[in-house]
Amino acid sequence: MFFRKILYSLLFLVIITSLYVYISSKQVSVPEAVPEAVPETIVEEIISSKYSVIGKSVEDRDIVLYKFGNGENNISFIGGIHGGYEWNSVFLAYKFIDYFTANPDAIPENITVSIIPVSNPDGLFKVTGKSGRFNLSDVSLSESILADGRFNANGVDLNRNFACDWKPQSTWKNNIVSAGSEVFSEPEAKAIKNFVELEKPKTVVFWHSQASTVYSSKCNDITLPETLELMNKYSLASGYNAVASFDAYEITGAAEDWLSTIGIPSITVELTTHEAIDWEKNLAGVKAVFGHFGGV
Repeated sequence: MFFRKILYSLLFLVIITSLYVYISSKQVSVPEAVPEAVPETIVEEIISSKYSVIGKSVEDRDIVLYKFGNGENNISFIGGIHGGYEWNSVFLAYKFIDYFTANPDAIPENITVSIIPVSNPDGLFKVTGKSGRFNLSDVSLSESILADGRFNANGVDLNRNFACDWKPQSTWKNNIVSAGSEVFSEPEAKAIKNFVELEKPKTVVFWHSQASTVYSSKCNDITLPETLELMNKYSLASGYNAVASFDAYEITGAAEDWLSTIGIPSITVELTTHEAIDWEKNLAGVKAVFGHFGGV
C-alpha cells in the first residue's frame, strides 16, 4: 500500500510536469509594435545629411537642397534647370546624392557639398510625371513633350532669367524663347539667387546636356581666371572638351554668367547625350573640383 501511494505520487508529478512543459511550449510571445510606414518625405531626410526646401516652383513644387560635409568651402552642383528636356542632369544629381550618402568619407574635411538636383521641377514633371526622383520608365520620349519640359510652368527658359545681359526674349538654337518679365521674375530663379546669397559657394557647377563639353562662364566679355582653371581641371579629369566661350548662338541672362558678376566662378558641364549620365567622367570631374580647393 505504501509503495502504491508513492507510485501514484510520482505518476501525478510526472503528469503535472508534462502538462506544464506542454503549456509553456504553446505560449506565444507578444510581438513588438510594428512602426507605421514612413512618409516618402521623411525617407528623403533620413538618407541625406541635410535636406531642406529652398523655394517653390510656379506650380508650388518644392525646390530642394541636399548638403553633405561640414567644410569651410561650399562647392555647389545644380541639375535640371532645363527640367525634363535635360532629365539626365537630374538623374546624375540624384546619383551623386546617393553616392555621398553611402560614401560620406568621399568628401574632404574642408569641403561642404551642396546639390540642388532639380531647379525646374515643373519642367521635369511635364516629362516624367515626377518633380523629384523618377525611374527611367517614367520618362516620356515624345519630342514635343521633351522640348516643352525645358521651360517652367510660365513658359520661361529659366537659364535666361538671370542678371547678365538680360533681355525679355532670348534664343535657344533657332528658337526665340521667353526670358521672363524681368530679371529674377521666376520663383525658381529667385530660389537659386537666394541660395547663392545665403550659402556664398566657392563655385557652382551646372549639369546640362548634350555637348560633351565643359564651358566657362562670363559676363560682358569678362571671365574670372579661376573659372578657366576649374573648366580645365574638370575637362582634363572627365575627358570632356573644354570651351572657354559658348558662341553657337547668343545667350542672355544665363545663371552661370550672372554668378561671374558677383565673383563666383561657375562652369557648365554638358553631358554626352540627353540620356547618358557619364558617371565615371563626372565623378572624376567632381573630385578634380575638390582637389582645386585643397580637398584630397
